[in-house]
Amino acid sequence: MTLTEQIAATEAMLFASGEPVRIQTLLEALELTPLEFEPVLGGLAQRYGQESGVRLMRYDDSLQLCTQPKYMELIEKVLQPVRRQTLTQAALETLAVVAYRQPITRLEIEQIRGVQCDRALATLAGHGLIAEVGRKESIGRPILYGTTEKFLQHFALTTLNELPRLESIKPDEELTDFAGI
Repeated sequence: MTLTEQIAATEAMLFASGEPVRIQTLLEALELTPLEFEPVLGGLAQRYGQESGVRLMRYDDSLQLCTQPKYMELIEKVLQPVRRQTLTQAALETLAVVAYRQPITRLEIEQIRGVQCDRALATLAGHGLIAEVGRKESIGRPILYGTTEKFLQHFALTTLNELPRLESIKPDEELTDFAGI
């Protein structure tokens, strides 16, 4: 298979999936080594540059084709009615705590927020924005929560390191970026 065919095949697999595809899965399908796959990634990155309506996103060990955020309003017009789901203030606050303090237990979240968060955690897990990531090595072995790949996708992040630093957030804008869920 030529490089051009490898790029096209990878593009087809990512497009058909609609979800992130593990790089290892792509390597196995194409029968390539990670080193042999680098030119394929370069070709895709070049194909989906700044002027494309589609972009290649890399999430740790996965790849996905996504639309450019600047075209969101146009996409919504075509796909109307888009049912936008909103989260309650409690869920948004809980999500922010999990995002910045993960892995974290329910009790630790409640200590930070000062209120119970069972329902908010269930809502966030139901939306696929958080998930159980393990158990804490303490009495009762409480569940540890963390954000998911869907969280990264929703906020167009490739890693958690791209979250705004807490010192740079003004109090009146702390959670407004989370409102469009």
